Amino acid sequence: MARTLTIRDETAFNFGGAHEGITLDLPSERITVEELIRTRVYQEVRDYNLNLPEYFRGLIQPTDAERTLNGFKVQQRRRIDPEKQFERAIESFQRNGFFILVDGLQVDELEEEIEIGAKTTVTFLKLVALVGG
Repeated sequence: MARTLTIRDETAFNFGGAHEGITLDLPSERITVEELIRTRVYQEVRDYNLNLPEYFRGLIQPTDAERTLNGFKVQQRRRIDPEKQFERAIESFQRNGFFILVDGLQVDELEEEIEIGAKTTVTFLKLVALVGG
């Protein structure tokens, strides 16, 4: 049975605030962490590639893009490769560049299965590098 899941993005600085959710249509009630990341990244890239807007609003910064308050500004509007974005997302997850919380509990293995229920909440908690000098 297919499920719709709304995920939220948070950072360490705004954790728990009100944010716009990202809706994913999942093929079943059970999904691995790796499949969740893949589904999210491929949908974000597909949505971007349809219109090629100035900013990419997604989990992972594309190559040759600048981080801004509005998202990642793509220097030359171009199609983004979903597989490369997915590979970068997996690398980031494995390096703790972001965490995934399911119903408030951290999942940390790509093979870990998540059961998606009607009230399941998923949060991608992005870590933001501090700049100092």
